[in-house]
Amino acid sequence: MENQKALHFVPVEALSSGNGHVFRRMELQDDEEQPESPRAPTDSSHAYELPTQTTNSDSDSSRFGLLNTSRKYVKLMNFKEEVRAHRDLDSFLAQASILLDEKAASLDEVLRRMLEHLAQDGQGSWKQEEVTRSLFTDAGGQEASVHLLTETIQGVTATATGVRYQQSWLCVLCNVKSLQRRCVCIARLERPQNWGVNCCEARFVILILSPPRMKSTKTAIELARTFATMFSDISFREKLLETKTQEDFKQELVLQRQLLSSPTYKTSMEEEISPHSNKPLKVTEFLQAGRGIYEDLSRRLPHYISDFTDGMHGSSRSLLKYTTTAIFLYIAILLPAIAFGSLNDESTRGEIDVQKTIVGQSIGGVIYSLFAGSPMVIPLTTAPLAIFISVIRGICDDYDLDFPAFYACIGLWNSLFLILGGAFNVSLFMKLFKRSTEEVIALFISVAFVGDAVKGTIKIFHKYYHEPMLVNRSAVELQSLADLLQQPESSSAGVSLPAVLMLCTKERPILCLLLMLGTLWLGYVLFLIKRSPFLHAKVREVVSDCALPISVVIFSFVGSYLFIDIKLPVFNYYSGPVFNVAPLNKLTGMNILSACGLGFLLALLIFIDQNIVISLTNAPENRLLKGTAYHWDLMLSGFINILMSVLGLPWMHAAFPHSTLHVRQLAKVEQRVEQGHLYETIVSVKETRLTSLAANALIGLSVFLLPVPLQWIPKPVLYGLFLYIALTSIEGNQMCNRIALLLKEQTSYPPTHYIRRVPQRKVHYFTGLQLIQLITLCAFGMYPLPYMKMIFPLLMILLIPVRKSLLPKIIEAKYLDIIDAQHM
Repeated sequence: MENQKALHFVPVEALSSGNGHVFRRMELQDDEEQPESPRAPTDSSHAYELPTQTTNSDSDSSRFGLLNTSRKYVKLMNFKEEVRAHRDLDSFLAQASILLDEKAASLDEVLRRMLEHLAQDGQGSWKQEEVTRSLFTDAGGQEASVHLLTETIQGVTATATGVRYQQSWLCVLCNVKSLQRRCVCIARLERPQNWGVNCCEARFVILILSPPRMKSTKTAIELARTFATMFSDISFREKLLETKTQEDFKQELVLQRQLLSSPTYKTSMEEEISPHSNKPLKVTEFLQAGRGIYEDLSRRLPHYISDFTDGMHGSSRSLLKYTTTAIFLYIAILLPAIAFGSLNDESTRGEIDVQKTIVGQSIGGVIYSLFAGSPMVIPLTTAPLAIFISVIRGICDDYDLDFPAFYACIGLWNSLFLILGGAFNVSLFMKLFKRSTEEVIALFISVAFVGDAVKGTIKIFHKYYHEPMLVNRSAVELQSLADLLQQPESSSAGVSLPAVLMLCTKERPILCLLLMLGTLWLGYVLFLIKRSPFLHAKVREVVSDCALPISVVIFSFVGSYLFIDIKLPVFNYYSGPVFNVAPLNKLTGMNILSACGLGFLLALLIFIDQNIVISLTNAPENRLLKGTAYHWDLMLSGFINILMSVLGLPWMHAAFPHSTLHVRQLAKVEQRVEQGHLYETIVSVKETRLTSLAANALIGLSVFLLPVPLQWIPKPVLYGLFLYIALTSIEGNQMCNRIALLLKEQTSYPPTHYIRRVPQRKVHYFTGLQLIQLITLCAFGMYPLPYMKMIFPLLMILLIPVRKSLLPKIIEAKYLDIIDAQHM
């Protein structure tokens, strides 16, 4: 018999539906047989799913028949309007039949246990064989061992990129003639079970039995709609997994009903001013001053109290998670502040040093944590800002300008542009940035972290590893040194060697290299321990959350104590006043005008970085629910930088990848299997202000740890932290995943939406074009000429016409849109 494919028809209109979840209904006719499938589950002889592909089979060993399937989309139950939803749930709660941590592995065994439990609860009497015949369609007569479920409902997510099954739950329903009333039983399995192609990790089974003749609103399918709608919420399923008793289980059902019944009001105006809405830009939107800020505050203020109270009490307490996240943020923010503070100290000759950078980070971070509309975003002073500051210092030296005054003037102009940008809804320009453009910029930032670590290490090797250079490039000094050593008194009194010879010891750079790579290795190994089978799940989670602090502490101890005889490079520290009010009266009118142009370029840099970081942090796959505030956050950054400029502290803006790592730290993640590939999906995120607030407050207290013990952290450990941040930040970056495809064989490609719907050649073309954009950014952003870096923001703006005008001439627009689409 030839190979055949069973094609499942999915209505096109369902894919364009506004609902995020739709439901699949499968009806299989009696006395029909299914060909043998190579993808049939190995742990059970029963499958609920019609396979998508068949193989050659011998007609003598297995009977061949025809199987008819009918797939229909069922509407979500509207808990706000349909009274029957509440009555169905009340009826179930009155006599709940719930199985917790069921140990049975096969589907037919689980259903048998559920039927026994229903009978024990007195919800009906029936013959086991009768119900079994109704639940399963005999697929091969009496001699076959393969059965298919007669009727099921399973959740799928329909998006522009295709249909994805929710594999962790399954609703099974059937009509039983001997029943007098409807029965419902819910089973939570002890561990995930593999029951077929589209149910690889089942944790919940909902069994619904109903008499065949019922009122149209009381049929089995209507009752199934109620429970299927509730179980379609991944956050709700995660909460059910954490319940300990049946009472807790029922309480979560009640809370979910309240959530589904609550009004979710969202105005069309709110959609219009969203920077990522699909509506085209209009000039009038930029003339409505303050409208975006008003909408941002209207969206975020109702959640302000919950930003402090979520996770602090009740069954969802997450104090341990908050503590480990605050420790992670403390290390992840403090060490870059020390590194960039040291860089500013060298470029400004002490005008902006490590102490000022730490104080500015604490002040700006606390203000942002308290008042920002996106509290998951972390503001920092960054490498581009440090480069910008070094350029300003060079201009001041060339034209004999007072650096504090000129720095403050540029910062005030920058803040003015940012505040005006927030007031006049300039963040709407983010509509022009596609996902692929954001990923190129995000990957450039990760490459920049690697570049900073590599450049710092190379500088150490140049300074300490190579042979000493003599001042006059001759052997005169060595001869004089030899004469000195041959003197009789040198053996007893000792010899004072030149400093250049003392510095050139090869053990220093080798130790620095080992400390940097060791910090990266240990941190990343501990970060990945959450995916290993070792230790308890809670212990793995805590160790993974604290991977970076543990690695930094251990290798700082190794470098500063175990190798105490080897002097390692550390940052400089000066004791003096922290705050110095800028003397603006030292500037002339022409100086102030020239500062305006530099302030505009700086505002452009902060505008792009700030909005792209907020966009990446609030990506749909991160499942943040409280909304964004692009316009308000941009204005708040302007106000913060006014304070930084006047007091002579370094500027700051939303930073990548710290913000996305903050989200990952507070996220609940579940693993999902699709065609043999393992994915991690964020279920929910604790959106709180407490973690960033605590971390920045601790950074402020770190001023009292200067110079010791913070000087015990060697610079190579800081470089190792840069590598760790860069490596962990590329996780989930679609561009990196497509670059990896170039090194894989085709049989190992994951079943992503672009692999399914875009020709492979087009995917590789698009990846190559992104790589060209990335290389261009790196060439300009890392070019040693300082003034070249000042026009870098304009180069990022040029990526917009490249994506909108140039790329569609090389790759069809429909393929570009598919690759740029979100994949959840």
